[in-house]
Amino acid sequence: MQAARRVARGAILAGAAALSMTLAGCGSDREPKLMNLRSTTNGPDEFGILPPKALQMPDNLKALPAPTPGGSNITDPTPEADAITALGGRPGAGSDDAALVGYAARNGVAQNIRGQLAVEDLDHRRRNDARLLERVFGVNAYYRAYKDMSLDQHSELDYWRRRGVGNPSAPPRQDGER
Repeated sequence: MQAARRVARGAILAGAAALSMTLAGCGSDREPKLMNLRSTTNGPDEFGILPPKALQMPDNLKALPAPTPGGSNITDPTPEADAITALGGRPGAGSDDAALVGYAARNGVAQNIRGQLAVEDLDHRRRNDARLLERVFGVNAYYRAYKDMSLDQHSELDYWRRRGVGNPSAPPRQDGER
């Protein structure tokens, strides 16, 4: 009778352990956001919101083009052109823009950078491959593989705030923060 109870308890414990491992493999506490280009939340995508440019009075009102429905406006955001201008280039010039190419290549140019990065990333992912149960249950090992390369945004924000560097898009300090 005692032996039968031990066997029954052992079977129950083994079943419970197998069930808990199965359930643990089904869920993921978070999905790697860097691997997704679109936001999956119900809220607005903070990187998809572009504020309009400041209104300015043109030098000559008669030189303004006639408004067209659905057309562009001089206050519409143009982030790509603004970045090119900030780097010393001319928007729309493309690869012929010597100033932009010169600034981007100021520290040297690696001819095969994309191929080199792809090989290095593949090697890193192979060395940090998913464990057997992660592969069996299809669990994403992205965070574990790149944990030593991740950036803690809160400690980084504190680091720069302590040095007096402002960031207008960062959340304001809470009570009790330095």
